[in-house]
Amino acid sequence: MGDMTDNAAAAVAEEMRQMYARIHEKHLFPFWAQRSDVEHDEVRQLMDGARAVPFHWNYKRDLEALIQQSARLISTANSDRRSLVLVNPGLRPRRATVTTLYTAYRLNDPNEVMPPHKHTASAARLGLTGDQNFTGVEGEDIVFGPGDLVLTPVDTWHNHGCVGDTPALNLSVLDYPLIEVLNALEFDHDYEEDGQRKRQQSARFTPDYSSKIYGIGGATPRFVSHARGMSGTSPMYVYRYDMMREVLERNRDADSPEGLVVEYTDPVRGGPVYRTMSFFLQMLRPGEKTLGIKQNASLLITPLEGDAGVSVGEQSYEAEFGDTVAVPGGHWMTLENRSATRPAVLFIASDEPALAAFGVLKRFGRTPGGSVIRLQA
Repeated sequence: MGDMTDNAAAAVAEEMRQMYARIHEKHLFPFWAQRSDVEHDEVRQLMDGARAVPFHWNYKRDLEALIQQSARLISTANSDRRSLVLVNPGLRPRRATVTTLYTAYRLNDPNEVMPPHKHTASAARLGLTGDQNFTGVEGEDIVFGPGDLVLTPVDTWHNHGCVGDTPALNLSVLDYPLIEVLNALEFDHDYEEDGQRKRQQSARFTPDYSSKIYGIGGATPRFVSHARGMSGTSPMYVYRYDMMREVLERNRDADSPEGLVVEYTDPVRGGPVYRTMSFFLQMLRPGEKTLGIKQNASLLITPLEGDAGVSVGEQSYEAEFGDTVAVPGGHWMTLENRSATRPAVLFIASDEPALAAFGVLKRFGRTPGGSVIRLQA
């Protein structure tokens, strides 16, 4: 604009102030970059929105007493669900543990089964305590125990509970925050069979159906339909811990800078069980520390055996059985098993498939010498 008198500069500054006020009034965003030392650095403002932060929820210290109390005070008489959702401090008040996913804990009372419902969010349940957690999904009644993973895909009728005489605790992971952002979140609680409302689904499959049909790798039965639930999700609804743990045990001598990682996969199509999120079981052998990893996918980490040191950026956490550590994308992370005698086994949920679907997934590793290398997903 060249040289201006003081009066002209003041007039321009006032006009700018009025313009920005008007833009704000009309619910607009001025997307033009300016220097960072002026008031309206719009690029900085755009990048400084709400972001998930690394965080650690300790089961024994933070969660157990509240879970027990909620089970005592909230009954099936006044609610169809009783879960505690982990809310990331950087995203509050959104119900999100990382940007696209949330974790929730649920304690089911003995012989307590909630009515069926379905939703457009995909979900998975991981058994933590008790041998008789229950999920009925699309006519398959699944009783599960510690470490077992049960899927409830998008728009599949399911109901949860416990069919034993002692309480059972499970952990859930849902892509609810992502589906909510996409304005696609829907719920349905009006389950019917033959035109009649029912509080529990009738079984259409044997309780061992998932393991019987899909539990042998490399063998896909051609004598059944695999169209269970929505296309693009795994038709295998329960992944037993013993099966996944055995894969790790058979390969515990393998050389891997990331530790031993096994992905839960669709037995018919290959790839992750959902289009929006995937799940992994990772073994850290005694004394093992992983390569530093940085990725834009977010992780939710829960130890099932042993303890793990989780370093995320400048933060360091000691994660124990049942804890959850949120690792938002964009942070360097290392995992370490400080025990010299026993392995640590971690359950990990990730939004990796969602990022891969849009072609934006990036993963990097830092070698012992400090070099940064691009890793394959």
